[in-house]
Amino acid sequence: MFSKRIAIDLGTANVLVYVPKRGIVINEPSVVAIDDTNKIVAIGAEAKEMLGRTPDSITASRPLRDGVIADYRITSAMIRHYIGKVSGGFRLSRPDVMVCVPAGATSTERRAVIDATLAAGARAAYIIREPVAAAIGAGIPIASAAGNMVVDIGGGTTEIAILSLGGVVAQHSIRVGGNRFDNAIAEYIRRTYGLAVGDRTAEHIKITLGTALMLTRDKSMEIRGRDIVAGLPKTITIHANEINGAITDELEKIIQAIRVVLEQTPPELSSDIIDRGMVLTGGGALLQNLDKMLTQVTGVPCVVAEEPLLCVARGTGIALDNLEEYKRSLVAVK
Repeated sequence: MFSKRIAIDLGTANVLVYVPKRGIVINEPSVVAIDDTNKIVAIGAEAKEMLGRTPDSITASRPLRDGVIADYRITSAMIRHYIGKVSGGFRLSRPDVMVCVPAGATSTERRAVIDATLAAGARAAYIIREPVAAAIGAGIPIASAAGNMVVDIGGGTTEIAILSLGGVVAQHSIRVGGNRFDNAIAEYIRRTYGLAVGDRTAEHIKITLGTALMLTRDKSMEIRGRDIVAGLPKTITIHANEINGAITDELEKIIQAIRVVLEQTPPELSSDIIDRGMVLTGGGALLQNLDKMLTQVTGVPCVVAEEPLLCVARGTGIALDNLEEYKRSLVAVK
């Protein structure tokens, strides 16, 4: 049955579509493959399989970078594709669509999201800040007078916000996320072992071995790539503690951003944050020992939300289904 309301988490790494009363109905990579005539060949999981494996006539790429639109036309086509997929290709009326954007997105970037959504066939388009959506999806009571802190680590951005009375009291957004971890891992392997690995291999290493703290019992895995000098396939063994060292600089940027927000927080709300702690959401929250590391360096208790990958999409859907209740939390686009 076609829904007249659709919520979209338009992420750098994944697109999630939430329909009220049905939950998450689509969870696919934000990858689009186009041929040399600019015709779209594949979208989502099928397109991701093509990354790094396409002939000259096909290009597989991510139309979103650092949480914002890098290619307007392809992003609009991707949104249209997912609206059509949810509606089953049969549309009697155009839907209301809510999309989340990074807290640090400029007014021009927010306008691009609205325009792309309307061009994709939406009747009305709303946008909500990612940390607000993440907090709602994590079950945080943002309408209360108490301070709540959320740290959303996505593929392209990390969003940190202090929320109270349905609004954002302090926030900071940095363009560091899971993709930067992948790049740091690939660069470390290239520099240390003279081995070139692709994005998918770097992501697999992060998921399997990535850790925010050194491990007392180190883990290892074999990886394959291309020897930079010989140009031939090569296999090496890599350890979790090496990966920890490779991503330390990126983790430090996230820690500094959290400190910036804590310094901006009014004293009354600071005491609430100490009591309630910070909630981690987004795919980056799944990095092993990240919650323990953040607790150690900030002194603020840190917990990982239930199903952190789905929090933003779920929160966007809840806000769309309760517009009156959450209208203070929406972003006005001029």
